[in-house]
Amino acid sequence: MDSLHYALGAISGGIVGFVLGLVGGGGSILAVPLMVYLVGVPSPHVAIGTSALAVAANAAAGLVNHARAHHVKWRCGSMYALAGVAGAFAGSSLGKTVNGEKLLFLFALVMLLVGALMLRGRGNPGDPGAECNREKAPQVIAYGLGSGLFSGFFGIGGGFLIVPGLVASTGMPMLMAVGTSLIAVTAFGLTTAANYAFSGLVDWLLALTFVLGGVAGSVAGTRAAEKLGERTGRLTSIFAGLIFVVALYMLWRSAAIFMSGIEEAL
Repeated sequence: MDSLHYALGAISGGIVGFVLGLVGGGGSILAVPLMVYLVGVPSPHVAIGTSALAVAANAAAGLVNHARAHHVKWRCGSMYALAGVAGAFAGSSLGKTVNGEKLLFLFALVMLLVGALMLRGRGNPGDPGAECNREKAPQVIAYGLGSGLFSGFFGIGGGFLIVPGLVASTGMPMLMAVGTSLIAVTAFGLTTAANYAFSGLVDWLLALTFVLGGVAGSVAGTRAAEKLGERTGRLTSIFAGLIFVVALYMLWRSAAIFMSGIEEAL
């Protein structure tokens, strides 16, 4: 890769960092398509492994910003993350054996489903005092395991699953779920990246430029989240809308590749 590709990697990182700061999840949803379609990484698996590392680092930066704003429930986030790490390792091991284009297509379908679920619950303000007590622990652990498995399989931070999972299992408000989700996004991303790195599927220099761009973007995204957080429905709608747009684009790209293959066969 030349300097132009690395510059595009930094720009992509800025976009991802902003989204992570704004909605917690969604950053990794953008990372893989940006790596493949904008930066030009030829292998979907290298794009997945590299983006997992970059998103984990950007999520950590976003976590610091949200923690300063008191948007993080550490006990809930730690419990969720610990439960999901095993799932992320198992999922990433399975994902490496699946064709990269098929992974992107399946990923887009899951995104559409999650976006629809987010819109259904956008009117729920949540309980700011929600905590992960003994009664809620089984739900938190179950959601953590499930989202960790998906996260590892698709090579993503998994925030688009973690945020609704935290809301459903604890009853916390959307803004708190956004900040708390970054604990698990960081943990899942690092687990997946380590698994892919073991197979030589991580571009370390590209990941570094991606992270540097993401640090600045995460600061801007966190500030935007604070303003929008007063209107939970608006923040949720932005989150769901982002998922729909990227999912439809990925499905369109997959269809184009499929039709190209048919034309070549004929």
